[in-house]
Amino acid sequence: MKSSLLVIGIVLVCSCQSTPEPEQNPSPSNDTTVTATTAPATDNSLSSAEQTDGWQLLFDGKTKNGWHVYNNKTDGAAWIVADGTLSLAPKEKKDGKTVGGGDLVTAEEYENYHLSLEWKLDTGGNSGVIFLVKEEPKYENTYHTGPEMQVLDNERHKDAKINKHRAGDLYDLVSSSPETVKKAGEWNKAEIISNKGALEFRLNDTKVLSTTLFDDNWKKMLAGSKFKQWPDFGTFKSGKIALQDHGDPVWYRNIKIRKL
Repeated sequence: MKSSLLVIGIVLVCSCQSTPEPEQNPSPSNDTTVTATTAPATDNSLSSAEQTDGWQLLFDGKTKNGWHVYNNKTDGAAWIVADGTLSLAPKEKKDGKTVGGGDLVTAEEYENYHLSLEWKLDTGGNSGVIFLVKEEPKYENTYHTGPEMQVLDNERHKDAKINKHRAGDLYDLVSSSPETVKKAGEWNKAEIISNKGALEFRLNDTKVLSTTLFDDNWKKMLAGSKFKQWPDFGTFKSGKIALQDHGDPVWYRNIKIRKL
């Protein structure tokens, strides 16, 4: 019996000694590394993945660098930078226009691109993102040449009663669907993808509109719209991007673009 117990004891001791000690400082897993590199960027910045994909910031969150009032060298005193937003703060109007306002446009023209930004409106507000804008003295306003993605409080603004004038619409040309806009005071993510005549709108990560620019159907749509009075409207294949001053408080942030 003693011999048997002695053998069992030796086996147990050997088994315990052969068990490896756990590592005290394990290396980070691959999952942690992936999460770190794909983590979303903070407001008005680009993640590593976005930088790799070629995204560029159009608003740095601190200044109005790269923006100016259409057909004007000023950056517009009514457009202010506060709390990481580029916003219109209309305090005074003269002849129906915002004093120190006007549509803000980019310094650069863009042709084929994916534009992404966030916007929110005051109650009953109206604004727009206008693109393919040609900045020349002979064109008085941005909307004389550039189509618009409507920015609107659908619940309270009177324009919401007009077909093709609601938030996310290609203003006065094509209605958006489904309707994904949020209430006034809440942030909306808007995207415009314009690539070799193919146009797509996304609102809050949902595709809401697609159409084709410059073809015969496009020309037919223009002829039946309010833009028919401006013969160069919707004809330019490259142009500037504009944030519209419609006289109402509006906030923009995370404005970025990727050339296609």
